[in-house]
Amino acid sequence: MSKKSFLCLGIILLFFNSIPTYAQETNTKQALDSTLSTLESRYDVQFNYASSLVENVTVHAIDTTLSLKETIATLRLDANLDFVFVSKKIISIRKKKRKLCGYITDKDTGELLPYVTIQNGSSGTLTNEAGYFEIEVNSDDDIIFIRHFGHKILQRQVRYFSKSDTCENIYLVTNHEQLVEIVVYDYLIRGVDKLDNGTFQIDFNKFSILPGLIDNDVLQAVQALPGVQSIDETVSNINIRGGSNDQNLITWDGIKMYQSGHFFGLISMYNPNITQKVELRKNGSNASDTDGVSGTISMGTDKYINQKFKGSIAVNLLDVNGYIDTPLGQNASLQIAARKSISDLVETPTYSKYYQRISQDTEIENEASVRTNSDIIFDFYDTSFRLLVTPSDKDRLQFNFIHTANNVRFNETENSFGAQEIQQSNLKQSSIAGGIQYHRNWTDTFKTEVSVYETDYQLKGTNVNIQENQRFLQKNIVSETGAKLLTRTKLSSQLSLTNGYDFVETKVSNLDDVDDPRYVLLEAEVLRAHGAFSALNVSTKNKGTHLNLGLRYNYITKFKKTLWEPRISFNHDFWSTFNIEILGEYKHQNTSQIINFQNDFLGIEKRRWQLSNDSTIPIIKSKQVSLGLSHNQKGWLVNVVPFYKEVQGITTQSQGFKDAYEFSRERGNYDASGIDVLLRKQLKNSSSWISYSHLKSNYTFENLQDESFPSNFDITNTITAGTNYTIKSLLLATGFNWRTGKPFTRPIIGNEVENGTINYGEANSSKQSDYLRLDVSSKYQFNWHEKTKLEVGVALWNILNRDNSMTSYYRLDASENIQKVDQSSLGLTPNATVKLIF
Repeated sequence: MSKKSFLCLGIILLFFNSIPTYAQETNTKQALDSTLSTLESRYDVQFNYASSLVENVTVHAIDTTLSLKETIATLRLDANLDFVFVSKKIISIRKKKRKLCGYITDKDTGELLPYVTIQNGSSGTLTNEAGYFEIEVNSDDDIIFIRHFGHKILQRQVRYFSKSDTCENIYLVTNHEQLVEIVVYDYLIRGVDKLDNGTFQIDFNKFSILPGLIDNDVLQAVQALPGVQSIDETVSNINIRGGSNDQNLITWDGIKMYQSGHFFGLISMYNPNITQKVELRKNGSNASDTDGVSGTISMGTDKYINQKFKGSIAVNLLDVNGYIDTPLGQNASLQIAARKSISDLVETPTYSKYYQRISQDTEIENEASVRTNSDIIFDFYDTSFRLLVTPSDKDRLQFNFIHTANNVRFNETENSFGAQEIQQSNLKQSSIAGGIQYHRNWTDTFKTEVSVYETDYQLKGTNVNIQENQRFLQKNIVSETGAKLLTRTKLSSQLSLTNGYDFVETKVSNLDDVDDPRYVLLEAEVLRAHGAFSALNVSTKNKGTHLNLGLRYNYITKFKKTLWEPRISFNHDFWSTFNIEILGEYKHQNTSQIINFQNDFLGIEKRRWQLSNDSTIPIIKSKQVSLGLSHNQKGWLVNVVPFYKEVQGITTQSQGFKDAYEFSRERGNYDASGIDVLLRKQLKNSSSWISYSHLKSNYTFENLQDESFPSNFDITNTITAGTNYTIKSLLLATGFNWRTGKPFTRPIIGNEVENGTINYGEANSSKQSDYLRLDVSSKYQFNWHEKTKLEVGVALWNILNRDNSMTSYYRLDASENIQKVDQSSLGLTPNATVKLIF
């Protein structure tokens, strides 16, 4: 045999001879406590452990060449125990922890719940925005507590959770009866739902996109719903089924607001970043609500504690805005939002269009041969915050604050006899308000809510007249304090009772101050109103039928007047795809907006708030009823709602007449009847809809020459259509709005002027030309960095650049020749936004 063969044989024999020796070494085990004693001597350390923890635990022999840290790492895997360095010389041995994970889900709605508290002894965590959590557990005997406001506490041992590798759904049951149920999801688009009490709910956390809008403008969004529109394209003049804007109750987290728009009505003053939910009620109000004889627009912030810092910074062609939501420990979070116009830095095309729209027929536009206006500045800003604190599982405390302002100022320059004089006119509109709410869940069947708010509104205008050497100062101030106590009692799984009391004190003052000749008129009135209410809520086991019967008692101390107001909402599902709805209510309100003169407050904001005096300005009362029928199947939705409404106690001053009744001071009423129809089709990535509204609304003023005639808000036919489409992170929307023209009064042809005044014909017997507007918008969001996203958007309003006449009226010039005045809508108006989300 060669030397080479002997060498190969030797290597093979050596290899096989080493196998049993290696196996013998690796299979050799010894008791853990013995190994620990050896290691204590070798490395001069001390192991702390319970003797029961290491009983019957064996480990492989430790390689003596390893370092201390390498030895501990080997033991951790071999013994399946946790070795923790308490100090350099002391090592604690504990049972290895395992992780429990899951998704917290609302049992009734199936929605994943964010920011739910998961607690195991002294350690705890929160679910993320997708409802997911992970938490370490020591043993199957550990007790896990799951808490979320509005839901029953879930207390369960670890052994009763799933032990598989998958994370299970864990369901929470609502702590009280669910007061409202969604009966139609995505009524128009994603994030717009209809509830069982007739309320429309817009959730901006889920909101898609509407035509012509890139920001989530709260008061523009509600105008997409049937029966709601603005007769002059502003958010400060929203008309619900023929009602004027002052007949709408607008609240922000329970605080009544007397101002609604920036840029004097062209955009909403409520910051869309902090305002997450909006509810619109056209009828069937809760017994706890007062005011708003035409409808209620209720806005609210998020009601959960955020445990992760987030925010955004954005700029568009009108303003720059920012928002943060930051946790303050485990039980509190703070939201802050602010917005400021950029018109003092740059004049964008959007600003120019808005300026042209708002300045029509105002003191800004009113120039003369010797007088010019210059250095015109429109400015607005708002800031708001919400602090939410949950001291315990049963308590929630909320603080809100909002401050907004609109400003316009300009210089009037007059050249006379070679001399030039400059003076400034200005107008400021502002609101400041704050509120506190305290919610307490006493038991599984009893809950209380206490809220207090203070709201202050001011409209102040200074108009200079250089030629007459005169300064005219006007103020309209509203200060209101409100308090409410509400209790909810669950009588059974299908029966609950709501009771409560509220108090409102409203003070309104109006000032007219002329310096030459000296004239001062200050009027201030205070009204206090008490209300007690009760409502019974009944639902069937399968949630297919809901009935809410309410009764409200009101007492107005100044007039010693008592008002009883019944309310009803009924909703019933039948034949699996059909739904019937009956809504009815009696309501009243003690405030209204009036116009003394069309040139008040520079002609930009002519309306001022006024309290009822129970005579010339009566308490406004309404009653209305509606019957709705819906069919919802395979993405198709058909909704038909006929209605009737009657409102008593209006005045000619509150209706904005610009004809023979412009200076009348008469009281009357109006009725409105009609039908709202919606047809919507949903596909996987798109939603298309068309709605039609028919309205017939007539005034009755017994002391006017025309005793009964069409209302100023009588828009006979309205059609709105739109479609949106989602392609991953790209949102697209387009739509059009068409409606018949607004009524107005023409002079008698051939005899237009008589004795130096306009000789008008029959009131509101003519209609303006039809209104038509086509809009488009798009948004796209993408990841900018690991924790930031960038959103860009573009919108075009009135892309046909159609000149829609909003209002027509007549005036006499200096030569007593009649002139027709037309106020036009916004023309082609672009907007764009860039938003950084973090």
